[in-house]
Amino acid sequence: MAELLKDKNILIMGVSNKWSIAWGITQACFDAGANILLSCQDERTEKTVRELTRNMEGIKIYRCDVTDDEQVKCMFDNIKKDVDVLHGLVHSIAFAKKEELEGAYYNTSRDGYLLAQNISVYSLVAATRYAKPLMTDGEGSIVTLTYLGSERAIPNYNVMGVAKAALEASVRYLAADLGPDNIRVNSISAGPIKTISARGVKDFTSMLKQYEEKIPLKQPVTQKEIGDTALFLLSSLSRGITGENIHVDGGYHILGI
Repeated sequence: MAELLKDKNILIMGVSNKWSIAWGITQACFDAGANILLSCQDERTEKTVRELTRNMEGIKIYRCDVTDDEQVKCMFDNIKKDVDVLHGLVHSIAFAKKEELEGAYYNTSRDGYLLAQNISVYSLVAATRYAKPLMTDGEGSIVTLTYLGSERAIPNYNVMGVAKAALEASVRYLAADLGPDNIRVNSISAGPIKTISARGVKDFTSMLKQYEEKIPLKQPVTQKEIGDTALFLLSSLSRGITGENIHVDGGYHILGI
């Protein structure tokens, strides 16, 4: 797989630390020969990302607050200046207030609901809008990250589960819109991983333990496995797949429990 993405320009949005799923995807794409472009939220995150990538030659890093349309546009304008053509986009961005990730869903605040939708869902729509004109090489692939809480009522996942359901619906609509331009849009439903974001979900440790006890493959998924799936979806190997949601969770989603 060393040259699966050779000379392809891949933008990965959402690397924040070494535990993030986006970092696993970054490593997989870099090892496959891609030219990596990364976006980060703020100065603190950028500092962390620069440290993570210090031994990775040719990495380009852009700062972008996805809640600000002007910043999103500016980032893609800069990407056009730097590389002209974009072959792939990975959207690994989600956020909800910690207090919304516990208790009853009906207690979700209006502000908390809108914030989760804005950052976790609309950011994909906005990024796609500006990525599309750069995907001029006759092909393109967009990948986002979701979770089983979009399909089932997972305790304490609450507003984020609703946001992920909207994200998956967006994947289908975007896939239909962009298909004529040979741009594919897919999502990966990852099993629970010990990321900093996941720790914000109340009782996440108990959820993870239950998952590990029941998964058919008997071992939890890793960043590398999710990274390899993203690599597949970004490469020409998946050229006939769009609008799909691929579960990378060791088979947990097939169980009736």
